[in-house]
Amino acid sequence: MIKTYYQLTKPGIIFGNAITAIGGYALASKGNINLSLLLITLIGLSFIIASACVCNNYKDQEIDAKMHRTKNRALVKGVISSKNALIFASILMVLGILTLALWTNLLTLFMALTGFFLYVVVYSNWKYRSIHGTLIGSLSGGIPPVVGYCAVQNQLNGGALLLFSIVALWQMPHFFAIAIYRLQDYVSASIPVYPAKKGIPLTKIQMLIYTIAFSLSTIMLTLFHYTGYTYLAVIVPLDLAWLYLCIQGFKSTNTVKWARKMFIFSLIIILVLSFMMGIDSCRP
Repeated sequence: MIKTYYQLTKPGIIFGNAITAIGGYALASKGNINLSLLLITLIGLSFIIASACVCNNYKDQEIDAKMHRTKNRALVKGVISSKNALIFASILMVLGILTLALWTNLLTLFMALTGFFLYVVVYSNWKYRSIHGTLIGSLSGGIPPVVGYCAVQNQLNGGALLLFSIVALWQMPHFFAIAIYRLQDYVSASIPVYPAKKGIPLTKIQMLIYTIAFSLSTIMLTLFHYTGYTYLAVIVPLDLAWLYLCIQGFKSTNTVKWARKMFIFSLIIILVLSFMMGIDSCRP
């Protein structure tokens, strides 16, 4: 049963957001990383993200039952009751709030709760009503690196804005790739994702625009002296490789296979990006 509750928190999402939070924390630390503060920030943020994911599972029960990849989730199968899921989510939220409030700062807590609100209240409702649900989801996805940044800096400045922009822009081609290779699931659940409503060719154009915007935003970290040239030397080739892969989609004969490649590369680039921000952030 413990494993079932654990899976309800969507650990993959928690891990992915933790990676970008570490990147934001490392960038703000400028090489002087306080490991205990980093750990407590990750714990508190992870509790809040876990709570958001449980709430999302609760809200998506009916939709999950219609999708092949989600039809066996605990709430759909009745392994965990809706009441117990909400109690679990509440406990996680309280733990997250207390952790961040007691051992980080109020701005960090506020940003984490902002991410929760955008994901649970705004995104979870909009994704059923509009093709722009993905855009709302990208806003919540851009919050974790800002949380990590604020834990150190305790302020919202240009660095925080750049971090938010980079990860939010990255989310768009990342999500669009998922929507393409899992398109039938979304159609079955009547979720109006962009490729289902506007078609895959237009989705590929959107992916190209956002990939270019993401690539330019990653360069801004060096141009505004938040990272050094080692970071730039690693990130620019990755940006160009992702852009090249994106362009290949326009002539691909196997769209699903191409979309999976875009998805996998998106994970690689965000992981390397977060790592490079940590090892080549500019010192004060």
